[in-house]
Amino acid sequence: MQVGEARAIAQHWTTTQGIHLRGFAGAFLQGSVLWTPPEAQHPRDSDVDIMVVVDSDDLPPAPGKFWHDGILLEASVMRAAQLRSPEAVLRDYHLAGNMHLPGILADPTGHLSTLHAAVAQHFADERWVLARCDDAMNRVRRWLTSMDPSAPLPDQVTSWLFGTGVMTHVLLVAGLRNPTVRRRYAAVRDLLQRNERLDYHETLLTHLGAVDLTATQVKEHLQALAKVFDAAKTVEAPYRFSSDITVVARPIAIDGARDLITAGLHREAMFWIVATYCRCLTKLSLPGLATTPYDASFNTLLADLGVQTPEDRQQKATEALAALPELWNVALVLRKNTKQHNP
Repeated sequence: MQVGEARAIAQHWTTTQGIHLRGFAGAFLQGSVLWTPPEAQHPRDSDVDIMVVVDSDDLPPAPGKFWHDGILLEASVMRAAQLRSPEAVLRDYHLAGNMHLPGILADPTGHLSTLHAAVAQHFADERWVLARCDDAMNRVRRWLTSMDPSAPLPDQVTSWLFGTGVMTHVLLVAGLRNPTVRRRYAAVRDLLQRNERLDYHETLLTHLGAVDLTATQVKEHLQALAKVFDAAKTVEAPYRFSSDITVVARPIAIDGARDLITAGLHREAMFWIVATYCRCLTKLSLPGLATTPYDASFNTLLADLGVQTPEDRQQKATEALAALPELWNVALVLRKNTKQHNP
């Protein structure tokens, strides 16, 4: 299936079912489906992300991941107030990355179309690119300074992991690239290679703790993840990421990681392996199911990354925070190079 066909299916769901969500005020595409040409093949390990805008403080439950007309969709919800002005969107690196491209699925008030036109016009302005880089830098700081050693272990690891992982987004935003979630390390590797800075990719992998991991190690971690994923995929739990740990989502979480390993990007696969492992453990724990059968393999994974103890994670966070000035300098270089190629 081509990307254009996948987009059309997303629009069909929006106009036939999404519009019935409480407070529906519009919807737009987000993520990789926006950044990929319509004639390209839609990857088997990717869903189509839809953001539903709701004009209500009382958000309806997000539909999450589900099949519709042969394609895996993921529908999220957000408040209309977050899209109040072009300036608010232009300084938010996720929102701007989505709203500057033509992907509006429904717009009953016309506000989204007006917003898109303004964001598209100013997306590459120096002022806003740097503002979005700064937005990503601040998210790194917030994640890494909010780690709570008394929180459940998956939550502790998630805070460290996403704080470290958003370092890639600083660079992707500077290079006017998609700040993708699951494939962020593969995407930033491509960007750095094109700018002859693969050495800095090794630095990013060092902060992640994956720089010296072998393909064999990563395959073993993926096998362990598959076991806990299969235990959690049918569990019913009131959890934000429950639909990411289901039968329909397995090709993305498990097969997608395997595809990266096969492509020689085993180290880059570790980010989403860890993120998914944490979500599986959380989903199991919410209804009181035992996670002890998976403790040993999870601890092995953490040990391989150098983040097994709270002290380890704090040390890694401290090192990442200390490296932010260098990260900013690399971002400025990428920004300069991007301007030269896209005046």
